[in-house]
Amino acid sequence: MLHVTETLAIADWELSESFVRSTGPGGQNVNKVSTAVELRFEAERSPHLTPQAKTRLKKLAGRRWTNEGAIVIQADETRSQARNRDLARERLVELIQAALVVPKRRVATKPTYGSVQRRLVAKKVRSAVKAVRATPDDDDS
Repeated sequence: MLHVTETLAIADWELSESFVRSTGPGGQNVNKVSTAVELRFEAERSPHLTPQAKTRLKKLAGRRWTNEGAIVIQADETRSQARNRDLARERLVELIQAALVVPKRRVATKPTYGSVQRRLVAKKVRSAVKAVRATPDDDDS
């Protein structure tokens, strides 16, 4: 079980982990030990998430969301397999917690009468300044 919040926990059948060799420098260790973790969460099939949360999760996951509806998180920062496993699980929990937050609905507001009047006065002042700067017409020729 992976506990996301006090009321939400992800079942073990929804998660699968595979361990692969890390990329980059690391000497002989990088060629021998599979420390990188690839955590796969079957988000689309999860009964614990609401459809709205799944939609937000898909948007937040971006490229990590597969065509099958799974989220794939990779962790290969440390040389320890256990630490990389914990990092991947922490990232998944953070991603799900972010998706569970319902965004506030924006309420359209109307500008006050005074603010509209101040804006129009400022526009007239600016227009007058620019009119004075303009080159005069040659009407007397």
